Amino acid sequence: MNSISPRVLLVRGMLAGLLAGVAAFLVAYVLGESKVDAAIAIEEAGHAAHEHGEEAAPVSRALQATAGLGTGTLLYGIALGGIAALVFCYALGRIGRFGPRVTALLVSGGLFVTFNLVPFLKYPSNPPAVGDPDTVVRRTTLYILMIALSVLLSAGALILGRRLAPKLGNWNASIVASVGFVAVVAIAYAALPGINEVPADFPAALIWQFRLATVAIQVAMWTTFGLVFGFLAERALVPAAAPQEAVLPAS
Repeated sequence: MNSISPRVLLVRGMLAGLLAGVAAFLVAYVLGESKVDAAIAIEEAGHAAHEHGEEAAPVSRALQATAGLGTGTLLYGIALGGIAALVFCYALGRIGRFGPRVTALLVSGGLFVTFNLVPFLKYPSNPPAVGDPDTVVRRTTLYILMIALSVLLSAGALILGRRLAPKLGNWNASIVASVGFVAVVAIAYAALPGINEVPADFPAALIWQFRLATVAIQVAMWTTFGLVFGFLAERALVPAAAPQEAVLPAS
């Protein structure tokens, strides 16, 4: 492979993150915004304690669902793209004899599990009108704590797998590290307090549709990033094949 500066991969990661943010915005707009509107309508109809209607909000709902959502997802994608590119720089060649494309997909999948899936399974997202405003700080703190634990446990599983690989082989070491990760995550789930602030009369179907939409957004983002960044990283790292000279026929 070519020897290049991590800065080159960082720039490519941020570019891939930008495109991933576009994909996330499209999925969020198509799948998520209708669920948010439905939840807001339920909240307003029930005279909820905090309002999300256009009259009470300093920014109109239409602007929130378009420019606001787009700006947020793009910035989010760029930031995560930069982080993922740095993780890729460390992972390339250290997690197996994989090329840039496969490594990029593995990194994307690992970061999706670490930053999104593991915290989501313990503290799933909720639409507007769900959740007590007085507990927002506590809920945010617990969610951030779950992310931090997931990151630490993922790093620990990676280190464990690398140390066991010489004795057990890469496959068996990966299985042992993965089982250990799942077991410790399960203990963390049991130890951390649960949160259930869903109103009794709130439609269960709407909650799960909203939650599935949030998962789909993250899947779209990380899949797009893995594919795009893998392509860009390979072009930067793998030497281009030298053009073959035309063979002149013998005279």
